[in-house]
Parts: sequence; C-alpha cells; structure tokens
Amino acid sequence: MKKFIETLKNCWKVEDLRQRLLITILFVAIYRFGSYVVLPGINPSQLERLQSQTAGGLMSLLDMFSGGAFSNASIFALGIMPYISASIVIQLLAVAVPYFQKMQREGESGRKKINWYTRWLTVAILLFQAPSYLVNLKYQASQALASGISWTAFMVPATIILAAGSMFILWLGERITDRGVGNGISMIIMIGIIARLPQAFFQEFSSRLTAISGGGIVMFIAEILILYAVVCAAILLTQGTRKVPVQYAKRIVNGQQMGGARQYIPLKLFAANVMPIIFAQALMFIPLAIVQFNSDNASSALHALMDNRSLPYNCIYVVLIIAFTYFYTAITMNPTQMAEDMKRNNGFIPGIKPGKDTADYIDSIMSRITLPGSLFIAFIAIMPALAGLLNVQQGFSQFFGGTSLLILVGVVIDTLQQIESHLMMRHYDGLLNSGHTRGGNVSAY
Repeated sequence: MKKFIETLKNCWKVEDLRQRLLITILFVAIYRFGSYVVLPGINPSQLERLQSQTAGGLMSLLDMFSGGAFSNASIFALGIMPYISASIVIQLLAVAVPYFQKMQREGESGRKKINWYTRWLTVAILLFQAPSYLVNLKYQASQALASGISWTAFMVPATIILAAGSMFILWLGERITDRGVGNGISMIIMIGIIARLPQAFFQEFSSRLTAISGGGIVMFIAEILILYAVVCAAILLTQGTRKVPVQYAKRIVNGQQMGGARQYIPLKLFAANVMPIIFAQALMFIPLAIVQFNSDNASSALHALMDNRSLPYNCIYVVLIIAFTYFYTAITMNPTQMAEDMKRNNGFIPGIKPGKDTADYIDSIMSRITLPGSLFIAFIAIMPALAGLLNVQQGFSQFFGGTSLLILVGVVIDTLQQIESHLMMRHYDGLLNSGHTRGGNVSAY
C-alpha cells in the first residue's frame, strides 16, 4: 500500500503524466455522463421491459459492452462495438485482398487510408444497427415514446443521433490515445465493462448472505478465489510466449566483427489473443439478429442459442473459438515470411537449414502450441457459464471469463506499462518493478 501511494505521488510530480491522467479522467467522465443521456422523446421511467430484456442472455453482453447505455436508451446505446466490428472486417480484408495489403505496406499514408475506410464502414454498420435497435425499443417499450410523436417520425432523427453518439465515442477514444494514457478505444470498452462490476459484486454478496442454505459466505470467498485464479490465467494468456533460439551469424562489416549473440523469436502461446473469442461471439449473435430481438416468437432451438449459459450455445462456442484460433494464427503468423526475414538478416535457427526447413520448423512449433492455446482460450471463454453452475448471478458471472475479463486484464496491464514508462524516463519507481507485466503491447484492442 505504501508503494502504491508513493507511485501516485510520483505520477503527480511528472507534469506531462499528470496532464495525461487528468485528460483521460475527463474524457472517461464525459463518456459515462453520456451513457445516461436518454434519446429525445423517450421517457426513461417506461423502460422496465427493455432493462429486463438485457438482464440475461446475449442481450446482457450487449448492455455490458455499452456500459449500460443500451438498456438506458441512451444516445450512446450502440457504444464503440460498431467500430470494433468494422476494424475486424478491415483487418481480414488486409489479409485477403491485395489492395488492402498494398495499403498496409505504404506506411503512414496507408494507415490513414485504412482508417478512412474503417470509419466509413463504421457509419454503414451504424446505419443498419441503429434502426434495428429502435425496432427493438419499439417492441419492448413503445409506451416510452412521448405522446404526439409517431415512431416513423422518431426513427429518422433517432438513427442520426445514435450514429453520431457512436462516432463521438470513437472521437473520445482517439483523443485519449493521443493526449491521455493507454489505448483510448480499449479504455472506453473497459470503462463500460467495469462500470457494472460494483453493482454485480454487491448483488452477488447480498444473494449469498440471504441464501437459505448455509455456507453463503464460504461460497462467496470461494468465488473470489476462483475469480483470482482466472485473472491470473488471463494474464498468462495475454503474455505467454514460446521462444525459438536464433543464432545470428558473425560477419565482417567495415572491418568490424558484428553479430554472434544468440537471440530469440518470441512465438506467443496465444498468438491470436482475444480475437477468436470476438469472432466467435459475433457469430453467436446471429440468432439474435434472425429473430430481430423478438425472442418471444423464437423457437426452442433459437432460445437455446440465445442463452449463453446453455449447453448447445457453449458447445458451438468452443468449436468456433478453436477454429478461429487456427484461422487467425494462420493469417497473422507467416512462417515463410519469418524464415525469409531471418535469412535476409543472416540469421538461422541452430541445427535447422535456412529457408524452407526453417519455415517448416516454425510452422511445426506453431501447430503444436495452437491446439492447447485454443483449448485454454475456450476454457476462459466458457467460464461465465461454468460459474452459472455454482449459482453465481448472471451479472457477476460475466467477470469470470470471456472477452470482458480479457479486455479488463489487457487494458489494465497496457495502461500500467505506459505509466511505468513515463515514470522510468524520469527515474521514478513504478508499480511494475517485478517485471512480470513488462513487454509487448497487450492492449485488448
């Protein structure tokens, strides 16, 4: 505790870091305030059915990622997720389409073009999702619309407001990245998720205290210990690596002997990180889109696929995560390109011939570590459903795994690393002196 207080004092002493922290807090406060600003013409006291709809199942995940704005019929109801969806599509196009591949190799100008395409795709997604959200709002809370206003006249301005709200959140995230601390987009997602944690924690604690059967406190302590273990596993997932030794050949440059030191290729045990869960979860939202939020008219099979605690949902979820882990690892880790880069820099793996043999060796290692990695990711993803078997409430169980936990862990570590780098530049001690969380960028997005 003493070290933590000392670190806070050090953060306040560094003027640049102090300004960045204050700007981050200001923009986060603006985001949280906006999540309670209801759409014009909507009576917030008439949204009980909408809030009940988002209390469980897949709808609760949508509400969690928006920080509760979805159930509040807020101007920020669609959150930042349309931009995340657009980014994922552009990333896939950058792998499969030569035009986007060329833009990636163009440096800063190519990055600006990709960002331009991502924003326009985000707008297109918003113009589809906003009317869908309003149709659901009409079905769940038609009485919430002020008298004298027709839904037809309400839809057009409300669609514009919802789209503008999401684009404003994107702007806030970019300002946090440029002038604040951490990755702004990831920070926005994390704040939306963590806003639900205090309420979910106290609801779970109260339910255990009032449990009819004895041992409620013991069960609650057991839940906290399990949650701690899962958090440690999530940290391992974001940072675990397998190092392949690479010997750089000695060579003569301008009469001086260069190289000779052994270095390593860091192959991540979880190279795909959280992306397979995001892809799989996006597909699992399809049944929700098929019934257009009208779950009352859905068949029993669709009901099972919309319940993230059901056995069919989780079985399909696990299969999709494993498949997407192999797919995403294959498109992001190119053994042939890695082998060519090593050969170009006069590097080699001891005992392995350069070229094709090196590429095959790296590929074999990736194949061996991808399966256990995918199974581990799948286990983390279904932990909320396993927590439900212990009668953990829906809201609190979401923090036991899945994208919510991985995003929280990744963003916290990434933000602490940035704060640490600012302190170390000015010779102050930080929070990460043990070195466990130093290394590459582990931002959730």
